[in-house]
Amino acid sequence: MYHHLLVPVAFDTDHKPADALAVARQLAAPGARVTVLHVMEEAPPYALTYIPADVTRSLRDALQAELDAMAQGFDDGHGVLIEGQPGRTLLDWAHEHAVDCIVIASHRPGIEDRWFMGSTASWVVGRAQCAVHVLR
Repeated sequence: MYHHLLVPVAFDTDHKPADALAVARQLAAPGARVTVLHVMEEAPPYALTYIPADVTRSLRDALQAELDAMAQGFDDGHGVLIEGQPGRTLLDWAHEHAVDCIVIASHRPGIEDRWFMGSTASWVVGRAQCAVHVLR
């Protein structure tokens, strides 16, 4: 059983966070902290000039609300939204916050690449300083 689990989520059509959240619930020790985290990739500076600040703020607020809703299913659940490169940033966050298990979903590759994980999951598995549980 783990005491601080990190569940990274992506907001795309292929990602189904319910499975990872269910696994985190099974792996969590009583009273465990569970952090549901999304890493928002940083937009290039030139692109930011075309996006009004209120649109960016609304997007961040909506994403944070989704993360908070997912985290509500845990006694000590928290939603976290940060910016950066997904693999590296979530590993830095995990290390800084004493995470002892990362529960991460890998994409479901097609037949031609069935032996490989998604790039973020692969990055995390190869470099994490804590346990990693990968869902397929």
